Amino acid sequence: HHGYFWKNEDPRIVGMKQRRLKTLLNHDISLLAYHLPLDLHEEVGNNVQLARLLGLTIEGALEPDNPRSVGLVGSLATPLTPAEFGRLVHEKLEREPLMIEGGGLIRRVGWCTGGAQGYIDQAIAAGVDAYLTGEISEPTVHSARENGLSFFAAGHHATERYGVQALGDYLARRFAIEHIFIDCPNPA
Repeated sequence: HHGYFWKNEDPRIVGMKQRRLKTLLNHDISLLAYHLPLDLHEEVGNNVQLARLLGLTIEGALEPDNPRSVGLVGSLATPLTPAEFGRLVHEKLEREPLMIEGGGLIRRVGWCTGGAQGYIDQAIAAGVDAYLTGEISEPTVHSARENGLSFFAAGHHATERYGVQALGDYLARRFAIEHIFIDCPNPA
C-alpha cells in the first residue's frame, strides 16, 4: 500500500531497500504501491472498507469542499457509548484502540485510516461525535478533550489492511489471477 519512497527520502536502492527488492525480483513478484488513491477509492479503498467492516453508513467526505478528501463521515445504525464503539473497533480490527472519551453517545463518526490524526480539526468542524484513525499524537489528545470528541487510534497497520485485500480480490476476479495477502502485523 505505501510507496517505496517517501517525502525527501534517499532514492538510492541500497541496503535494506536493495535486499527487499532483490527478493521480490528473484521470485518474479510484482510490487504495486498506490497509497492515497487506495485510501480514497470509492469501492476498494481503505476508508470504504473500514466503514463496511464497522457497519458505518457513509454520508460523505470529511472535507466536503475538498475533491481529494481522504477521510469520510458516516453514521452508526444504533448509537453507541464510547466504550461500546471501542469494543466494536477492537472486535472487528482485532486491535485494542487507544481511546479518548469525549462523553455522550456516538452517532456520527469521522474516520481516516493510517496516520491521519492531523485531520482531527476537520472531524471537529464536521460535527461528528467520534473520530477514528490509526495513529495519535500529543496535540490530538488535547484537541479531542477540549472539544468533547471521542477519539480512537486503532493502529496504522490495523486500519489499512482492508483496502489492499479488497483490491487483490477485485484483481483476482477481474483478471483470473491469484493474489495472496501477506499480513505483517505491526503494533504501530
